Amino acid sequence: MQSRDVREHQIRRLTGQAIGDFGLIGEGDRILVALSGGKDSWTLLTVLESLRRRAPVSFSLVAVTVHPGFPGFSTEGIESYLRDQGFEHRIVAAPIHDLMVDKLRPDDIPCSLCSRIKRGVLYTQAMDLGCTKIALGHHRDDFIETLLLNQFYNGRIKAMAPLLRADDGRSVVIRPLVYVPEEDIIAYAGDAGFPVTCCACPACGDPDQKRVRIKKLLAGLEEEHPGIKASLLAALGVVDHRHLLVRERERSRIE
Repeated sequence: MQSRDVREHQIRRLTGQAIGDFGLIGEGDRILVALSGGKDSWTLLTVLESLRRRAPVSFSLVAVTVHPGFPGFSTEGIESYLRDQGFEHRIVAAPIHDLMVDKLRPDDIPCSLCSRIKRGVLYTQAMDLGCTKIALGHHRDDFIETLLLNQFYNGRIKAMAPLLRADDGRSVVIRPLVYVPEEDIIAYAGDAGFPVTCCACPACGDPDQKRVRIKKLLAGLEEEHPGIKASLLAALGVVDHRHLLVRERERSRIE
């Protein structure tokens, strides 16, 4: 059974590899870490801080938590932990709950609206805090599941990017946990004793059934053929356009 230190070392190694492979962090970067209070964002913040202390380049971190206004959501545990650990942090209120009540029909899925609002708040906070990049806690399984969701249900070969310049042309989003399996994060966060906090969204207990099916499919395939998840992630970086349905008018743009 692996210890917390061993797990942290593995996650730190994979995160450092992603930072090097995709050029995610450079000298003088000030990075806003989007801290939702969940296992992924706590792991991201902790591992980035561990890397910061060892890194050959100088960079700084600031944790930002967006309070969505859902009844029952509390940031007390988050704030207390961040203060005790010496992290620079900020809690920002956003009227997500009120907008969901006003704008959405009972059968609408709120996740898309919530995500757009949070993203806008983070972009604004990044500029206000003088941050050069925004770090999100998406891990390896998020990348793979998104790839298959887009292929199965949207007819697109698309996942996420480890480094992405946002639509506003200024914000740069990074996802340093791209190589880290979710199972490692679950085990590490459990051992670390982070104050994991549920967002208290009314839809939180109603899972995305499509994503659940994809997650189960991948789990079954990985059990039968270990390494399938790693292969799918690798495929995102090796695209052979010659053997895809690329229309003639688009070929020159790709080539």
